[in-house]
Amino acid sequence: MATSWTARQNKLFEQALALYDGETPDKWHNVAKVVGKSVEDVKSHYEILKEDVQRIENGRVPFPRYKTNTNNS
Repeated sequence: MATSWTARQNKLFEQALALYDGETPDKWHNVAKVVGKSVEDVKSHYEILKEDVQRIENGRVPFPRYKTNTNNS
């Protein structure tokens, strides 16, 4: 079951992943402690992140359409 994540938790998650790489003992326990989530939650969130990155890299995520400003002042 997926849990909701705040923007702050997502940022902490990204920072913790950068800090605790694949060689770090107890990586997932450390990441979970930083974020304030369970080990299962952070592992699940990581799998979702990997899937999102793969979709982006495969071009399956459309570019956003930004409004253009026609006022050139």
